[in-house]
Amino acid sequence: MKIDVVTVGTELVLGLTVDTNAAELGRALAATGVEVVRHVAVADRAEAIAAVVSDALARTGAVIVTGGLGPTRDDITKRVVAGIFGKPLVRDPGVLQSLEARFRRFGRPMPAMNRSQAEIPAGASVLPNPRGTAPGLWIEDMGRLAVLLPGVPAEMRGLLHEEVLPRLARRVGAAGAAPVIGSRTVRTTGVPESALAERLAGIEERLAPLTLASLPGAAGVDLRVTAWALGADEAAHRLDEAVAALRAVAGSDAYGEDDADLAAVVLDLARARRISLAVAESCTGGEIAQRLTAVPGASDTFLGGVVAYADRLKTDLLDVPGGLLTTPGAVSEECVRAMVEGARRRLAAGAAVAVTGIAGPGGGSDEKPVGTVWLAASCGDPATIRTARRLLPGDRGEIRARATQAALDLLRRLLTNQ
Repeated sequence: MKIDVVTVGTELVLGLTVDTNAAELGRALAATGVEVVRHVAVADRAEAIAAVVSDALARTGAVIVTGGLGPTRDDITKRVVAGIFGKPLVRDPGVLQSLEARFRRFGRPMPAMNRSQAEIPAGASVLPNPRGTAPGLWIEDMGRLAVLLPGVPAEMRGLLHEEVLPRLARRVGAAGAAPVIGSRTVRTTGVPESALAERLAGIEERLAPLTLASLPGAAGVDLRVTAWALGADEAAHRLDEAVAALRAVAGSDAYGEDDADLAAVVLDLARARRISLAVAESCTGGEIAQRLTAVPGASDTFLGGVVAYADRLKTDLLDVPGGLLTTPGAVSEECVRAMVEGARRRLAAGAAVAVTGIAGPGGGSDEKPVGTVWLAASCGDPATIRTARRLLPGDRGEIRARATQAALDLLRRLLTNQ
């Protein structure tokens, strides 16, 4: 089955809101065996919505539209799509009753404008939305299908998985027998995309009919392999083989698969060795600690850290000798080594990681340009300390994010003796 996706919202077109709905739809539909042929984001304008929805129905016969189902004047998706199908809007007593009950539960009367959300295209199936006031709609007529979903991501996601995907799966075929579009990802870090590409030369031909994509970002390079319209069992088998081949090529630069988080990987490694972790941060301003504490269960391994942004705090809290802060300076191997040793000693941790650098946009020099970062990781007794210098690209936010990832990666490599 082929389908188009249309996400409605002027905020999406202007880049004021990230379109997470399109990503969620793409992943979920592919796993169900439905191929998304095209995704279009369109502003809250009747003529624009009508044009893209009509085109989608003419080309694939099926479209999922998110957004524009609210009660305000700019929520016009339902009216426009009903017009394309030639169906009048009629008030559905069951939907109206559900809306009124929802407002009563929150202890307030329902505004009059919300009554418009009970107006349904004649003959459409209502997809109940327990998370919000806008129900989803399934409109089918003369071989054409339009599925309308609310734009609020949590509401869209709930309706998609609970109401839409089961219906589409029945269309595609019996469970397990239908062709699927599946993807797996090998996550790498600490290696440039070009260097990784050289290692991967010729491997894509060996992976056929699967396709391979290289996706670089601040966290590293993701290698995504995709199976198109294969049976579920064959797709799973081929993807497993492909992931094994990619991990073999990536070697120690691969830290996980699919949605793996490097911070979670580091915590698991420390947990397996029954050692505690601490951090000492300067230019990252607490981002390493934030990454670690964002992982559920981090408290059994991560003790805490010191954000020593000012040089005085590097001395007072991490025991960095004052002379080092003058020569060779706060951004140096000597300083970061002292920081990581101070963090382990002050926090009584089994392992620690430290970072200091110049995130910009100012503060750089010919000797130490913006993006210069020194990292250190320490583990063991007696301590093994590894240091690394990086020159990271990007703006201030990107440099900080890359430095955080690099620090976690240095600690991962130390914990795994790589």
